[in-house]
Amino acid sequence: MSAHPWPPRTDDDYRREAAAGLGDAALAAFARVRLIVLDCDGVMTDGRLYYGAQGEACKAFDARDGLGLVLARAGGLKLALLTGRDSPAAARRAADLRFHAVKLGRFDKRRALLEILNELQVEPADALYMGDDLIDAPALAVVGAPVAVPGAPRDVRERCLYVTAAAGGAGAVREVCERVLGLQGRLGPALLKVAARAWLAPGDNPSAEDA
Repeated sequence: MSAHPWPPRTDDDYRREAAAGLGDAALAAFARVRLIVLDCDGVMTDGRLYYGAQGEACKAFDARDGLGLVLARAGGLKLALLTGRDSPAAARRAADLRFHAVKLGRFDKRRALLEILNELQVEPADALYMGDDLIDAPALAVVGAPVAVPGAPRDVRERCLYVTAAAGGAGAVREVCERVLGLQGRLGPALLKVAARAWLAPGDNPSAEDA
């Protein structure tokens, strides 16, 4: 019996799958993305806040989203977190996934996003921002690829080139990562790198759960 091929499909297959259902503007924007910037609550999580007597107790993140972000980094994309809450759990998740930039406790999202773009030397047209609520609207207006989750208010969704099918904290981030990587022909090579753990730099010590 012959071994199953890896990656499972060709780059052309991934491109066709990633392009399905996208309009011309979204196709053009996704094709040039170099940086993915994510809100946390409602995008990387389902939006619920778990509180104890001392404040925020924990957050629940989706492992599938985590692998999508590992693939995005392996595929050469830069990653950033921009959230209005100063959350140790969000900071830890971003550190585990080796984000290139993290901005916590920033309600001035447009200004914080411009700082990220400057720090990472990425043009606004080459960035994707993914949000879920009205506070994200100023940042969404900056980037070339504004994205929302389906639970976002209509005023947010209408500002975006793409609204995910999956909900925040339940595969939405993975969906976007695979769309971008697939359209750019990076998904197959990223899968190969992850399988070989070649996305790690010499001397890196990944967390027990790479995703």
